[in-house]
Amino acid sequence: MKPKQIPGVPAQKSGGFHDTESKKQYKATEINAKFEILKKRLFSINEWKDYCGKASSEFKHFSESGQPVNRTPQRGDFIRIGIPSPGTKEANGYDWVEITNIAHRQIDNYESYLITCKPSKDPNQPKGRIAHFYRISATSNIMIAKEGDLLKAGVYGRNEKPNFNAGLLDKIRNFMIAIGGMIGIAKIQWKLLTDGLLDF
Repeated sequence: MKPKQIPGVPAQKSGGFHDTESKKQYKATEINAKFEILKKRLFSINEWKDYCGKASSEFKHFSESGQPVNRTPQRGDFIRIGIPSPGTKEANGYDWVEITNIAHRQIDNYESYLITCKPSKDPNQPKGRIAHFYRISATSNIMIAKEGDLLKAGVYGRNEKPNFNAGLLDKIRNFMIAIGGMIGIAKIQWKLLTDGLLDF
C-alpha cells in the first residue's frame, strides 16, 4: 500500500506513514455552511480533545514564544500533545510539534485547508532535545476539504521514525510509541480526531 499523493503533503521518503480519513455527505444547499463549521473546528486546536472524546490525546495551542493561546493557528506556533502513555522527561510528559505551514487551496468546487506539523523542542526549553517520539523529519498533516456535496477530514503521517536522541527511558518510550504508531495504533488516535471534527 502506497501513501496518497496529496498537494501540500510532503512526499514519503522513508520510515512509516499513514493516511487516516473520515467523510460525510451533505445536501448541496448546506455544504458551504457545514464547511465553515468544520473550518472553525480545525482552527480550534484547544477544543480537539472535546471533539474526539475521553480516549483521545490532549491538544493545547501555544504561540511562537511558547505562551498558551486561544486563536487561529499561525505558522511558527506549537501544539503540545498529551498522549495517553508514560510521559517523556524531555518535556515533562508531553510531545511537541511546530506548525510549519498552513495552506488554503481552492479550485472549482474543491476547497481545502491543511496544517502541517513537525516534531519540535518544547518552546520553553529551547536548548533541550526534540520532545517527540518521532524524529524531526516526520510530519503530521491535518486537512479538511470540501468537494461537491462531500466533507472530508484527514490526517496524513509521513516519514515516521523513532526519535532516539533522548535519555534511555525516553528512547525506550519513543521506540514503543513510534513502533505502535507505525503498526496502526496512532491511526486509531487520529481517526478519533477526523471522526470528531466531522461530528456535528
